[in-house]
Amino acid sequence: MNNENDFVEGEKVEPLKKDFTAVKEVSSRRNRTRFSFSKQVFIPFVSGVVGAGALLGFCIGTPSVRENILGKVVNNNTSTLIENTSNENNSINTSLISLENYSETGIAVAKKVLPSVVGINVEYSVSSIFSRTPSTATASGSGVIISEDGYILTNNHIVNTSSTSSFYEVGDASKVTVYLYNDETPYDAKIIGTDNQTDLAVIKIDKTGLTAAELGDSDSVQVGEFTMAIGNPLGLQSSVSSGMVSAINRKVTTDGITYNLIQTDAAINSGNSGGALVNSKGQVIGINTLKMSGSGIEGMGFAIPINSTKSIYEQLIQYNKVKRPFIGISGRDLDEKTAKANNLVVGVYVLSIEEFSAAEKAGLKIGDVITAIDGKKITSMDELNEIKNAHNIGDEIKLTIFRDGEEKEVTLKLQEQ
Repeated sequence: MNNENDFVEGEKVEPLKKDFTAVKEVSSRRNRTRFSFSKQVFIPFVSGVVGAGALLGFCIGTPSVRENILGKVVNNNTSTLIENTSNENNSINTSLISLENYSETGIAVAKKVLPSVVGINVEYSVSSIFSRTPSTATASGSGVIISEDGYILTNNHIVNTSSTSSFYEVGDASKVTVYLYNDETPYDAKIIGTDNQTDLAVIKIDKTGLTAAELGDSDSVQVGEFTMAIGNPLGLQSSVSSGMVSAINRKVTTDGITYNLIQTDAAINSGNSGGALVNSKGQVIGINTLKMSGSGIEGMGFAIPINSTKSIYEQLIQYNKVKRPFIGISGRDLDEKTAKANNLVVGVYVLSIEEFSAAEKAGLKIGDVITAIDGKKITSMDELNEIKNAHNIGDEIKLTIFRDGEEKEVTLKLQEQ
């Protein structure tokens, strides 16, 4: 299904796509606008009284240098702020500001997961109106080992792309090379399957004995939870960054597709795409895929929840594609204002119908407005796809449509996409 609406207004949401080194401006960015956030810096002032009339000192730090010199002591269920600065030598009492446990967690997670994350280099052929001889563009990304015999999960946009403009055309990947952790040997990889709808792909190298990543439960992820992003940012292989889960079930739309993602403030840059987002147990909870960029925007990265990838990569390995129920239309969301202006109703306006598709066989027509599926009202293509994808290929569904001022019902048998 193709949704003709541009859902993201005022945002620039970028897949962590190709870091082209041989060809500049080889990018498939599509009419996105920018937005900026107002920067606000809040500087906390902390003061208190210890004992009879003792005044605590306070420190005001710049945004780049903020050192907390206040500790907390809990005694008899009473919390008291004490000054950590020694009056004798003006040194900091680090025993009350220990990050030892945090550091140990980060070290342990990195040691566990790094062997399961690979660097990926991709070559593309590029045809240009300025040259008769095709040139080569390169891109870099990351991947997560999901089996000891060489299957690697990554992003579709890393290994499967086609981009055109008035001046050039980028073809599919001509060569995919994988680099393992602490191994400079280049391994040729085969593309097993790709899926544009979920931005997932599986590639494979001819090697066994690899360290497969332990997959976590992304359904149990909580806001504020420790995260570490591991990947190949800007070609710097085996880099780690840490942060926390900023939000869950975050809906983000890019290139006409809406994703349900985990948001994190762990630093994610171009090349991290396809890499691992992991928890404090060293379990992969997501596949890094998007970042938000623009003036005043920092720490807004997104990952595909790992639970939603499992059925996808299993089908990609088994069938080289994802089998989905298929209707065969492209549509546009009609809100109340647009519907009223065109004497229509709220729903999904049918823009086109594919030949020999389930929609054509069921008698759908261009200009129909789909308002419900199996009696459940819909207002967008996202809702239509969500209901459709909950069915199996071969299932029959009932569409309620608005045509020529009348409401009708159409029975449709879902095909395989």
